Amino acid sequence: MNILGVILGLIVAAIVLLVVSRLNLGLKVSSFSSAIIAAVVIAIVSAVIEWLLGVLGIRVGGGILGAIVWLIISAVVLIISGRILPGLAVEGFGGAIIAAIAIAVLYWIINLIFPGAASPMP
Repeated sequence: MNILGVILGLIVAAIVLLVVSRLNLGLKVSSFSSAIIAAVVIAIVSAVIEWLLGVLGIRVGGGILGAIVWLIISAVVLIISGRILPGLAVEGFGGAIIAAIAIAVLYWIINLIFPGAASPMP
């Protein structure tokens, strides 16, 4: 992955976070710079959680059960990131679940338009 791809991915992730924030779906981001920082932190926290799952030998399957597990993991990532960053606020676990669903839907739409685009969320 090249540096331009990383920068573009962070910008897209920040815009997605800002859109979800403006929709009042359980996630608040104070500014674009906070959204960029949040995108970096979310990507790092996601990577650490995925690594820990691998170390513990936990494999998440596909299908509806796998989707539900990844949704819960994404909500936990948002909650952890919200506690680390002053510019990111998550309104409890319910708000994190709703925000994770909204983020997933936006990335799904982006991937329909731009195949191969990646999400920082698990």
